[in-house]
Amino acid sequence: MKPQHWPLYGLRLRTPRLELRLPELELLDDLASVAADGVHPPADMPFTVPWTDASPAACGKAVFQHVLATVANWSVRDWALSLAVLHEGEVVGRQDVTAKDFAVTGEVSTGSWLGLAHQGRGIGTEMRAAALHLAFAGLGARTAVSAAMTDNPRSLGVSRRLGYLPDGLEVTAVRGAPVTLQRLRLDRARWEEYRTVEVTLEGLDACREEFEA
Repeated sequence: MKPQHWPLYGLRLRTPRLELRLPELELLDDLASVAADGVHPPADMPFTVPWTDASPAACGKAVFQHVLATVANWSVRDWALSLAVLHEGEVVGRQDVTAKDFAVTGEVSTGSWLGLAHQGRGIGTEMRAAALHLAFAGLGARTAVSAAMTDNPRSLGVSRRLGYLPDGLEVTAVRGAPVTLQRLRLDRARWEEYRTVEVTLEGLDACREEFEA
């Protein structure tokens, strides 16, 4: 695919084990299939928007439509980069980097999921490290924020290993019940101190203006 009119398709984030890229249609179909196969036990709900409370086919369709929507609705003032994560050439999950008024705030937010079959191998930490490298080293971000439910130790552990600090609590409704979220914040100095994953970027210069970076 020649990304002449949407150069973000040429962006690549690489770590020792992973490649992160905006998926074209065939790769997006593979990503949707990973979602359809499950990303968490049915009794749990790690997302504030419970999109996985649906049939496998509906979950796959939702992922497919969501990623296409991030491209269609992209704005330099409100963007969402939704990357497929590949391990040894196989799609294993998704890593999002989003921002509003990035040129003013210098702040990004991250979110992600991994297929159940690929969890517990440190991939979640490595793919978030890649996203943080894009934000801080590639785009010149000043801060990165995230959040996780207080009963989600895996997500909180990833944030802790990467240097995030607690940034307060908030309560939201999920599945008709209150849940507590731990907000997390990482500034450039902490990122520099805690970075251990080697990351390379390819194709960023061609699409830098899309981020207002």
